[in-house]
Amino acid sequence: MFRTALRNVLAHKARLLMTVLAVMLGVAFVSGTLVFTDTLSNAFRNQSAKSYDRIAVAVSAAPNQKDPNATPGLSEQTRQKIAALDGVADATGRVKGFAGVPDKDGKLIGAGWSNEGTNFAPGKDGKDASYTFTAGQGPVKDDEIALDKETAGKGGYQVGDQVRVATNGPVETYTLAGVFTTEEGAVNAGGSLVLFDTDVAQKLYLRPGFFNDINVSAEPGADADRILAAVKPVVGDTADAQTGKELADQQAKDIEAGLKNLNIMLLVFAAIALFVGIFLIANTFTMLVAQRTKELALMRAVGASRKQITNSVLAEAALVGLVASVIGFGLGVGLAAGLRSGMNSFGLKIPDGELVIGASPLLWALVVGVLVTLVAALLPGYRAARIPPVAAMNSVHAVASTKSLVVRNIIGGIISGLGVVGILGGAAIGGDGGRALIGVGAFLALIGVIVLMPLLARPVIALARPVLKAFGVAGALAGLNAVRNPRRTGATGSALAIGLTLVTGLSVLGVTVGAAVDRMTTDQIKADYMISMASGEGLNQAALDAVKKTPGATAVSPQQAGWVTVKDTFKSVSGVTPGDVEKVLNLKVVDGSLGTLADGKVAVDDKTADKQGWKVGSKLPVEFSDKKKGALTVGAVYEGSEFVSPLMLDTKVLNAHDPKPYIPQIFVKMDGGPSDAAEKAVMKSLGDNPAITVMDQKDIRDQFGGIINMMLNIMYGLLAMALIIAVLGVVNTLAMSVFERQQEIGMLRAIGLDRRRVKRMVRLEAVVISLFGAVVGIGLGSFLGWAIGETLRDSLPDYTLVLPWGRIGIFLALAGLVGVLASLWPARSAAKLNMLAAIKAE
Repeated sequence: MFRTALRNVLAHKARLLMTVLAVMLGVAFVSGTLVFTDTLSNAFRNQSAKSYDRIAVAVSAAPNQKDPNATPGLSEQTRQKIAALDGVADATGRVKGFAGVPDKDGKLIGAGWSNEGTNFAPGKDGKDASYTFTAGQGPVKDDEIALDKETAGKGGYQVGDQVRVATNGPVETYTLAGVFTTEEGAVNAGGSLVLFDTDVAQKLYLRPGFFNDINVSAEPGADADRILAAVKPVVGDTADAQTGKELADQQAKDIEAGLKNLNIMLLVFAAIALFVGIFLIANTFTMLVAQRTKELALMRAVGASRKQITNSVLAEAALVGLVASVIGFGLGVGLAAGLRSGMNSFGLKIPDGELVIGASPLLWALVVGVLVTLVAALLPGYRAARIPPVAAMNSVHAVASTKSLVVRNIIGGIISGLGVVGILGGAAIGGDGGRALIGVGAFLALIGVIVLMPLLARPVIALARPVLKAFGVAGALAGLNAVRNPRRTGATGSALAIGLTLVTGLSVLGVTVGAAVDRMTTDQIKADYMISMASGEGLNQAALDAVKKTPGATAVSPQQAGWVTVKDTFKSVSGVTPGDVEKVLNLKVVDGSLGTLADGKVAVDDKTADKQGWKVGSKLPVEFSDKKKGALTVGAVYEGSEFVSPLMLDTKVLNAHDPKPYIPQIFVKMDGGPSDAAEKAVMKSLGDNPAITVMDQKDIRDQFGGIINMMLNIMYGLLAMALIIAVLGVVNTLAMSVFERQQEIGMLRAIGLDRRRVKRMVRLEAVVISLFGAVVGIGLGSFLGWAIGETLRDSLPDYTLVLPWGRIGIFLALAGLVGVLASLWPARSAAKLNMLAAIKAE
């Protein structure tokens, strides 16, 4: 039977081509993901080890932001004590913080969060082992800096140029003393690194004479653990000390954990692609079995058992899966290499390293490819074995019995019903629990709809018949052919339906959330501009004072982040400017007046007030961030806003307990509204700081909308593989259908249907099947998008369902185009059939 299976595979190479392609693409996705993440993990692990290979012990301490009199880090005296320990070759102090450099157009180089500044710490030889200079030297004067090679290149800077550097303080201009390369993570993440003289860095980020970290290098032959044991008593409980190996191992674990999530996400989409491929494979083997009915019957007649027939079909599937898996693995390796190059070209730098091709990805590729093909061929193999020899001899094709279709429809109806109940229940419950229930319901509903696709084929396709009649005889025949075999049409349409269910659901959810965020921004912000740091860090008091002096500024209020404890319960607080906050934010007062903020009273949002039983006049015993206790009186209750915390206080009240306020945003209202001149005035008041972003309302909406659109585009890209396999399914079904209907097509040609109309018939059939799958997928996807959106109502008060009709129209048009493209080869083959040879064909 194995020889028979091999002969059949070789005899039907062309008809198995699409199956090989489907498995190959799915396996390429899986193996490419595994090779890519293994390569990333190895590259980052090696980089981490390289970063710490000269460090025997690393000591780190964070400054105490709440107590200005507390030790801000590790002192120079501590560094000298560590350097004097036995076995220590050197102890290098490091200071770090945010530092951004603009390009020639004044735009910040890097992403903000990955822009760092630190100190140049030369040893006795005048070199800092962490940096290799390609031009110039390290900064040794107060007005000098050094830049990493990538940043210098992007900014067009050369040694001797004047460079503006933005930190959390005012923008300063320095002379570029040198350009270097490094293994620092900030640079490898696509950011920038600025080196300052140690004294300058300490003034910028901590306090003169103090460091964030001390890196200890060992003398040859010295034991890192012994050095660590000696260091710990020196630093005490004020710092954390670890060996360089421990830090490297911990960083490697963190990298593994981060890449694990990426790996899971990519594999989920690979599984979707393979799931779609199952329908193509099952369709192929079902049609092959039907076309070989007489051959299988003859085998039964000469003594082959049912088990042998089933095993023969499964052996064919295993051979196809094996070949496709091997090719897919090779394609996956190429995909992994392409992904790495693509990330580098988009500025997402990956450390150098060779492509890691381990045994595990190859094993998984073979197992997944062969297993998926066997599962898909199991039902066709079972059906092949169930055909009685005599009945098979009398019929070219096996037709599904009415009983089997009825049973299928009952099962499909039950599963779909359970799925719909789960989706509706999840939408009603809301929250994380509701979304989990919707996920289960969505899976059941999708399986149920797939089972019901043959039943849905006739009524859905019947809607297209009036349009098909406009194409004459070819259109009428196309409509009949599309429903001639509901199982086949359903399986082909299912592949497209799965992909478009996910695409449409994501689109409905993304557009709806985007519209809610857009309305929230428009409804809640009155300010003309919102100011924030590109790094995500807070603005300082100097920035707030500067903005208040901007010519034309009529109202300025920060959203200053703070906290208090009320009856041992932590509460976040927004520090605002009384009298101005009402002009920059649309805060709807439920009771009391926001004017009472100027009297030192607190304003509370309505949900917090209801939950705590507070009202205007309530006295709240509080403990501030500096541990001082007091009492606050509720002066106003307002509707909750996304732009302020549940509690609001005058900044003067917060500043009395927090000398270094943290200000995420500043809102500004300008005389005459937003304009280019007004924006320039705001930027000028901030010293044209490239690290500060000034956004108008449109920019704020675009920022949120851009994130949503970026996520949607990523999802579309990941689902593209599943849609490509679905297209191959349409091609496969049509090609094998044309082969199966050779005699019929020959008869049609003989009675007057010319080649042009034969092509049109096949094309229209493909378009109808594609649109059938698209309509089902779009309908189910819209339903799922609505259900998930309902669970977000509590977190998005302005949520209202928005159906993206434009995108839905594009999806339908693309489905029609898919049908046309998928039919090119089958239509051409059908039109080229020799009518006499076709009529003689069995």
